[in-house]
Amino acid sequence: MRDAMNFRKYGEPPFKAAVIHGGPGAAGQMAPVAKHLSVKIPVIEPFQSKLSVKEQAEELAQILEKEAAPPVTIIGHSWGAWLSLITAAKYPGIAGKVIIIGSGAFEEKYAAKVQTTRLERLSRPERDEIEFLFDSIGNPIVRDKDKVLTRIGELFSRSDTYKGMEETGAPAVVNAAIFDAVWKDASDMRRRGELLSLCRHIKCPVTAIHGDYDPHPAEGVEKPLKEAIKGFKFILLKNCGHRPWIEKEAASGFFRVLEEEVKS
Repeated sequence: MRDAMNFRKYGEPPFKAAVIHGGPGAAGQMAPVAKHLSVKIPVIEPFQSKLSVKEQAEELAQILEKEAAPPVTIIGHSWGAWLSLITAAKYPGIAGKVIIIGSGAFEEKYAAKVQTTRLERLSRPERDEIEFLFDSIGNPIVRDKDKVLTRIGELFSRSDTYKGMEETGAPAVVNAAIFDAVWKDASDMRRRGELLSLCRHIKCPVTAIHGDYDPHPAEGVEKPLKEAIKGFKFILLKNCGHRPWIEKEAASGFFRVLEEEVKS
């Protein structure tokens, strides 16, 4: 594994697969997936550093153009799923295939369910802490917002996971400034219908892998993309939450499916 300022490489070139982290601003989150895949194929793990959707798509395209060997199989998780699709739509020569994992919903009408589901799965003390943390993240007096956002992520990981395994390796490096700026931009794109409209321009194959316990509703991914993308493929994993690779009952099946999709 070799680190650079805004990407990591696993294996030797040519790099025909890339893993794209979520957040926005959770660099390193996809390292376990990259490490697993790199046993069989070289993988590049780009990191996001820009403060708008447009700039992040440009940044990703530039990294893949320079450091990988397009067309690349782009594997995006959560926010990274959206970014992968946006990049494939805007830079069609970059992507040979897109695989999205644990994607957020593509239409606003499905989005309200996510927070409700997450909070219902937490204990009363955890919900109280989340409320306090949300107040803190919006408070200009609070300086270390990266730490606050990291704690929010830890709590929501509990609600997002069906039966998790102990995680090893370095945690994701959370950047609250990137999250705030890019998520506002991205959610506005969804609200305006721009996100789904971009998906209609994608020419390469697209597969979605989604857990049945993921608080992001599966129908909010499957229904819109089946209408928008020709030949779209949707795979639902049982007993699986938002990050399939940490699930006791689903991880092996997830990696088997992922490897098959990368090869096909």
